[in-house]
Amino acid sequence: MRVYADTSVFGGARDREFRESSEPFFARVRSGEVMLVVSSVVLGELAGAPKGVQDFFEELSPHIERVEIEDDAYTLQDAYLRAQIVGPKWEVDALHVAVATVSGCRAIVSWSFKHIVNYKRIPLYNGVNQSEGYGPIAIHTPPEVVCYEEE
Repeated sequence: MRVYADTSVFGGARDREFRESSEPFFARVRSGEVMLVVSSVVLGELAGAPKGVQDFFEELSPHIERVEIEDDAYTLQDAYLRAQIVGPKWEVDALHVAVATVSGCRAIVSWSFKHIVNYKRIPLYNGVNQSEGYGPIAIHTPPEVVCYEEE
C-alpha cells in the first residue's frame, strides 16, 4: 500500500507526544507493508528539521519513494485553494494532499489536525478531487492505518 507522509509524520516520530503512537506505523513501513511516499516539499521542510528527525528520515530512506510534483498537483492544489478548504497561508498543506492524490497514493498520513486530518476538511478535499476527475484519498493519522489483530 502506497501512503504519502507529510513532514509532520517524521517530526511526530521524534516528538514526545506522538512517538509511541507513531511506532506501529513505522514498523509497517519497515516491514514493507506500507510504501512511504514523499515529495520535494517534504524534503525541503526536512532540511530545516532537527538532526534527530533528519536522521530518522535517512534511516527510513530505503522504504521511501520520492515522487516529482507534477503540474497536475499544482492545478489540484489551486482547486483546493479556490474552494477555500485552506487559505493561502496553508497552501503547502493543500499541496501535500494534491501530490498524494495525483501520485495515486491510497492515503495520506499527517499529524496536522487543523489543515489536513480534519473532519470538516476531508470531505471537502475529496469533493474537489471528484470534481477534478480524481478518486477519493483516505486522510488519517499514522496509527489509523495500522491493522490490529482481532482479540
